[in-house]
Amino acid sequence: MKPRELLLGSFNAALSAADPLQIVPGHLPPPPKGRTLVVGAGKAAGSMALAVEQHWPANAPLDGVVITRYGHGLPTKRIRVVEAGHPVPDESGEAAARDILAAASALGPDDLVLALVSGGGSSLLSLPVEGVSMADLKALTKQLLASGAPIQDMNTVRKHLSRIQGGRLAAATRAQVLALVVSDVTGDDPTHIASGPCTPDPTTFADTVEILERFGVQAPASIASYLERGLRGEVPESHKPGDPVFARTRNIVIATAHRSLMTASAFVQARGVTPMVLGDSVTGESREVAKVYAALVRQIRQHAHPMKAPVALISGGETTVTVRGKGRGGRCTEFLLSLAIELEGLDHVYALAADTDGIDGSEDNAGALLAPDSIARAVAMGLAPKKLLAGNDGYGFFAPLGDLVVTGPTRTNVNDFRVILVQ
Repeated sequence: MKPRELLLGSFNAALSAADPLQIVPGHLPPPPKGRTLVVGAGKAAGSMALAVEQHWPANAPLDGVVITRYGHGLPTKRIRVVEAGHPVPDESGEAAARDILAAASALGPDDLVLALVSGGGSSLLSLPVEGVSMADLKALTKQLLASGAPIQDMNTVRKHLSRIQGGRLAAATRAQVLALVVSDVTGDDPTHIASGPCTPDPTTFADTVEILERFGVQAPASIASYLERGLRGEVPESHKPGDPVFARTRNIVIATAHRSLMTASAFVQARGVTPMVLGDSVTGESREVAKVYAALVRQIRQHAHPMKAPVALISGGETTVTVRGKGRGGRCTEFLLSLAIELEGLDHVYALAADTDGIDGSEDNAGALLAPDSIARAVAMGLAPKKLLAGNDGYGFFAPLGDLVVTGPTRTNVNDFRVILVQ
């Protein structure tokens, strides 16, 4: 199998392990005595909702609303699918989140809230606290996205500015709550996925203020005022671990990066390449992580240690990009461009990095492919790799080479997938 085919095949194997249409049915509960309300948010929300519809008894009550990113919806009959803004929230998501909260609040003890939660839900399920406008929430979100803050820190902020996240959805209903969760965060803790609408939140207003200060984020006046009130105890905190409101709530993580990495590992091993799984929780600046991986690649190529080629270095997690330039790259293309520069055209080394949701940053690609001659081809076309990296323009490097990986919406999300093939 050619290197390009092997890399793309491993990525497709990873995606298949996180396909909601295959995973959700095995976790569905029996219908309750009363009605079932399906709610949810995330890039996988459309496919999760469709999976519920396809496997729910036709004679059992079922309705609801889920929110997904623009272009990620699927045709459903009983559950309304709303498309909204991501990664910056918008009014469409706000209106749908308000509908979800109202519907859940109207249920009784014999009913069930089936919450479908996946990555991306933090921005899609945006219902700002009283006194904070959507415009101000958008402004804050844009600053956070450019700051390099890890997703856990971003979601701490979001939970303290939300009327539905930080456990507030579960607290708003008298019904039983079952949340099926597709994890896109390192550690797979549901409190960090879609900012935990059905889970306890151990973070505080003080944590929120510290995060904004640490990353130099200037909150709009309405948000700064609200957080100050929170510090003074004038507005309630999010719901904490041990709160009795969670006694009727269960969260089940049904898809993870680890499962996808292990499926990709089996794929390459079956084709004669030794897999080395480096973990599903890799974090840090994309370009710096690439430098560490480049050192490992050189160790394998030069010393056959810690493994002898052919080997595939496989990893997941969520790296970050601190935006310094005006380029079009996401964290996966930034990783690959940095890796290419560090390897300096080392022969017999190929790589793929892609986001499992099909979107690297804000562009139309999931990621890209790297070959030993990528730098040489780019230079021959007049491109300056180091300058492009300095401007966060990984897209501008790989697009002219024809080496972008474009999948369209995958309707799932278990974070980044990286594989480096050392022949």
